Amino acid sequence: MRLRYVGKTAESDKGQCEALYATDRGTFVVQGKIVTDRQAIADLRDLGADESYVEVPADVLRLVERA
Repeated sequence: MRLRYVGKTAESDKGQCEALYATDRGTFVVQGKIVTDRQAIADLRDLGADESYVEVPADVLRLVERA
């Protein structure tokens, strides 16, 4: 899989930023903060053994339109 950087949130600090990448598979990869809140983790559904979860600002997801 190859990734193409799409963008990041305007509020992101340099070097530590939530970002969106488009793949050559027609999918997206999201870079974000690791979710550690136990209550939030308990709310996750059907998480597969090979899946993970991150938190990103809503404006990162709006970047999909640019991809």
